[in-house]
Amino acid sequence: MAKSKRFFMYLFLSIAAIVSIFPFLWMVVSSTNQSVDVTRGRLLPGNHLLENLRKLLDTTDLQLSLMNSAKISVTTTLLALLIASLAGYGFEVFRSRSKDIVFNILLLSMMIPFAALMIPLYRMFGQISNVFPWMGIDTMTSVILPTVTTAFLIFFFRQSTKMFPKELLEAGRMDGLSELGIFLRIYLPTMKTTYAAGAIITFMSSWNNYLWPLIVLQTPQTKTMPLLISTLGSGYAPDYGMIMIAIVIGTIPTALVFFVMQKQFVAGMIGSVK
Repeated sequence: MAKSKRFFMYLFLSIAAIVSIFPFLWMVVSSTNQSVDVTRGRLLPGNHLLENLRKLLDTTDLQLSLMNSAKISVTTTLLALLIASLAGYGFEVFRSRSKDIVFNILLLSMMIPFAALMIPLYRMFGQISNVFPWMGIDTMTSVILPTVTTAFLIFFFRQSTKMFPKELLEAGRMDGLSELGIFLRIYLPTMKTTYAAGAIITFMSSWNNYLWPLIVLQTPQTKTMPLLISTLGSGYAPDYGMIMIAIVIGTIPTALVFFVMQKQFVAGMIGSVK
């Protein structure tokens, strides 16, 4: 009986793995085929990979789009981790009734869809551009600031801080460290798995962000990878082979970040502190 249960469990997991991996494999295989082969549903690798890559490089400024996405994603991730961890640390370590009310209001903000905020944000950055052009429309700053941190990330850091050994905080205070010194020299190194999990979540979200950059980035020089890929698919007769190779290239950075930090990600998501 136990063997039959194990068999069906492994069968189910194998089917789920195949279903999950198939879209990625189909994308990679399609990047090696011509557009006509992709539309026909060909599932075998072709010999047009270099041709599709050459057409992509000749048609678009791929390097510029990759650099734009990298700058936005890395900057957003670093700022988001710093701000969210400081906020989560403060909400948990310095607890009070008023702070709990503020935190609950912050959590309620997660219920507001981003579509309801787009027009006010766009008008705000349009007005800011009259005073600070480097923060206005069609700048990377206008993409970074609204997404630099989220209520979820603050909540994530606060929940992880609940498992932080409070004895370390007291030891740091007895040694004469300031609260900032405790945060930088004790809290930050100890919570590295939480930072790794937050970094993966934020980087992937920022790299794949499409709607807000579509609204505020209006020139080809500021396009990110999602905008570049959407442009390739908006033509009268899109070249699906070229689109697939662009998607593969756009997927590589997020895949690398995840696979390099996957152990820390799992540890951080379950709330362990090492």
